[in-house]
Amino acid sequence: VSDVLKWLWYHRNYIIIVVTPLAFLPLPLTVHPEEAKCGYVIILMALYWCTECMPLAVTALLPVVLFPMMGIMKAGDVSIEYLKDSNMLFMGGLLVAIAVEHWNLHKRIALRVLLLVGVRPALLMMGFMIVSAFLSMWISNTATTAMMLPISQAVLQQLQETETRAEERDLQNTAEDNPGFEMESRKIQEGIPDEKNTDTKLQQENGIEYIRENSRKITEEKYSLLTKGMSLSVCYSASIGGTATLTGTTPNLILQGQIEKLFPENGGVINFASWFGFAFPNMVLMLAISWLWLQFMFLGFNLKKSFGCGVKNDRDKEAYAVMREEYKKLGGMKFAEGAVLTIFILLVLLWFTREPGFIPGWAAVLFNKEDSFVSDGTVAIFMSMLFFVIPSRLPSCGSYGFTEADYLSVYIKMFLHVTGKRIKAPRTLLNWQVVHERMPWNIILLLGGGFALAAGSEVSGLSKWLGDSLAPLQKIPPFAISILLSLLVATFTECSSNTATTTLFLPILASMSTAIQVHPLYVMLPCTIAASLAFMLPVATPPNAIAFSFGNLKVIDMVRAGFMLNIIGILCINLGINTWGYVMFDMGTFPQWANNTHSKP
Repeated sequence: VSDVLKWLWYHRNYIIIVVTPLAFLPLPLTVHPEEAKCGYVIILMALYWCTECMPLAVTALLPVVLFPMMGIMKAGDVSIEYLKDSNMLFMGGLLVAIAVEHWNLHKRIALRVLLLVGVRPALLMMGFMIVSAFLSMWISNTATTAMMLPISQAVLQQLQETETRAEERDLQNTAEDNPGFEMESRKIQEGIPDEKNTDTKLQQENGIEYIRENSRKITEEKYSLLTKGMSLSVCYSASIGGTATLTGTTPNLILQGQIEKLFPENGGVINFASWFGFAFPNMVLMLAISWLWLQFMFLGFNLKKSFGCGVKNDRDKEAYAVMREEYKKLGGMKFAEGAVLTIFILLVLLWFTREPGFIPGWAAVLFNKEDSFVSDGTVAIFMSMLFFVIPSRLPSCGSYGFTEADYLSVYIKMFLHVTGKRIKAPRTLLNWQVVHERMPWNIILLLGGGFALAAGSEVSGLSKWLGDSLAPLQKIPPFAISILLSLLVATFTECSSNTATTTLFLPILASMSTAIQVHPLYVMLPCTIAASLAFMLPVATPPNAIAFSFGNLKVIDMVRAGFMLNIIGILCINLGINTWGYVMFDMGTFPQWANNTHSKP
């Protein structure tokens, strides 16, 4: 029996791929309406995504095959869904992230901030969380975690070694200053009984060796706990930080794409500026409360000990020196880093000012006078193209392959092929080889699969059928619906990718909101952010898996810390959507654009 079970387990992916379509085949065969056929495709994709029996991107291509074969959509109409404006925005954002990583700009920013905050445990944890959250707003959560964890490990290791040496030194000083203490320890070593107290155990407790060993154990336990806390703080803050910007993590872009697809008359309600206006304060709130929770779990609330005051001691100075040395290794800021930073800042400024909301943006004045021609994706692609145009260093003698010599002589020699040298132009900030290696092309297909599903649901009438079925929810208060759905999504995303989760849930939530006459963003926005709150399991998200491998963590450690953070996150999101988000998006009224749910052709 055990051999059979093992065989089934090892071949589970093949079994799921074959059995799942056959098991649900009666649905489209016996129930003829188009809704049943589309429902069959969605169920199939949901199970494939959840079990990951095939790569997620390959599963995302199923609508290209099944929708035309089932007569739901034409092949050309399905295929065009795979490269929408949201995909362009995603690609532009990733090109910026690749450039930042390629020139190590993220490491310079990280170390600079950590040198500012210092090395006291609570401040160090705060520093790592702030840096991780900020970086993951612009580069991938996984890259942020992979970069920050080795730095945190090096700093903590240095702190532990320094503290061990300091305690050893203090112990020696105590023995030298107190001859009675030294004599007592010598008696213990020589086995001479103490006349005043013949209790051997008590004598051992007074010995230097015992004190040293006990001190070492306490230090190891302390830093073991601190390492766990620091590893979790980095991976959690990377996930939290990704929610702050539209390009920070894939679910945010899926929401924008689904809103554009399902509600084409929305007038660009979700853009970079509006998303940042809602999500950034929410991220700061989540980050602050998460820091307090992790501080309580792994460091305690001894504020004097955690924060410290006054002059730095030797331990702090040595640990600080480690970070300073790492920063010095980077050298001075190069032209390429400055150029990447300038393009990055310009991109963010252009995103914010394109359509700020309270005044006409530059796009409205220059290009969008009658219709929205220029989008955030346009800006992202334009700015990222500069990486392939601007050189990585200023043109000079050295960069072209020759030194300060007789220029005419050098030119003649090069012409006659005597020197073997040739003119070299400086490389551009990015080349396609680097982009090809680092660009996650699978996510672009995954985004497209989600848009194709939404289009199929709309064309087949499945969205309308779901909306009518969920109409009884109108009796439940909207805030309760929002909290319950956020909990459902946050639970679901623990065992499924956040991209797959949002892709599956958002079209259903859009249908439900129109059926119960609630502003679509009131339920879609909290659930989108909740999909990034995968804190409880190592397999839930790549940053968790990286932290699990680095921090000597047990699954129970992550579950204990992550469960509370999930609750904190859901409460923060729903607080935001009922306060500043309520005002920003005018949640009190059901928008006119939500009545027209015919998707764009």
